[in-house]
Amino acid sequence: MKTLTLLRHAKSSWDDPVARDFDRPLNGKGQRAALAVGRYLRSEGMTFDHVVASPAIRIVETVEQIESGYGCDLAPIWDRRVYLASAGSLLDIVHELPAQARTALLLGHNPGLEDLILTLIPDRAGDALRDSVEEKFPTAAIAEMTFDVADWTAIRADSGTLVRFIRPRDLDPALGPAQD
Repeated sequence: MKTLTLLRHAKSSWDDPVARDFDRPLNGKGQRAALAVGRYLRSEGMTFDHVVASPAIRIVETVEQIESGYGCDLAPIWDRRVYLASAGSLLDIVHELPAQARTALLLGHNPGLEDLILTLIPDRAGDALRDSVEEKFPTAAIAEMTFDVADWTAIRADSGTLVRFIRPRDLDPALGPAQD
């Protein structure tokens, strides 16, 4: 059994006059949301054998805030391929995860993360979690999927089970839309 958790970066600042999208930092709401996500991960006892993350500034800052709330270092492998990657490219990265890792965390960007979830989880009537992801995979959201496989390379389309989908607003209503 393999468990893959996807986490989208927290809300970034469009007000910061950076020259490149890659360099956009988090805004105040994003910092608070990432901290809340870290606390949630700790409270749920979620652990990760391997962590891969985009090196974009908003991901680096998301990781810092999550670690603060989580209470330990995630020690991500920074992989430039994750930056704005498609679902297909992200699946290639998943296939490269170490065989000994049972639980992995992948921190990245949309639309790739959302598309990856929708690719890996079968579209079945009445699947409220998948329907929620399809509606919107917002910033700082977490999607946890399990796969009945022995190796990451065996993960294919429609082969997973979505067991958890948490948005920042589920943790604190003040972190929902139209709040800063």
